[in-house]
Amino acid sequence: MHSQLSRRLTRMAVYAMVSFNVILLTINGVVMIIVPYTWYELVPGVTDTGFFNQHFVRDIGMIQVLLGLAFLFGMSMPSRRIDFWLAATVWLSAHALFHFWEVAVCISPVSAIPRDFVGVTLPALVGILLCLWALSQGVRDNSIEGTAPLPSRI
Repeated sequence: MHSQLSRRLTRMAVYAMVSFNVILLTINGVVMIIVPYTWYELVPGVTDTGFFNQHFVRDIGMIQVLLGLAFLFGMSMPSRRIDFWLAATVWLSAHALFHFWEVAVCISPVSAIPRDFVGVTLPALVGILLCLWALSQGVRDNSIEGTAPLPSRI
């Protein structure tokens, strides 16, 4: 009974984290693509990073949409889950680390860390947790869900 409850709570947490990244990243990306100047003006701190460049905003918007879709596809394709989630998480983590680096070298103020947390750092942390969970499922089952173990001879 306790184990079943634990699995159910874990599943709910995984769905919540995936939903957070899918919704946040996809909506943010769509807004960046459709109304880049509005996005540039409304998102706190963006105007402090330099002049408006609609091409750049739309480029990053496309990346955001693809990242959101990677989390969605990973949830719906268990055998490829770690591939999708890890690829997206690497980019999100690099992006978050870049924001921390900008603070460390005084390009951005320390106040940028909490300001950017929900839109930059949290999606990366969620991705890391999801990847760790997905990897733990593979370790427990000796394979990632839906994939066969590698043959002993290649």
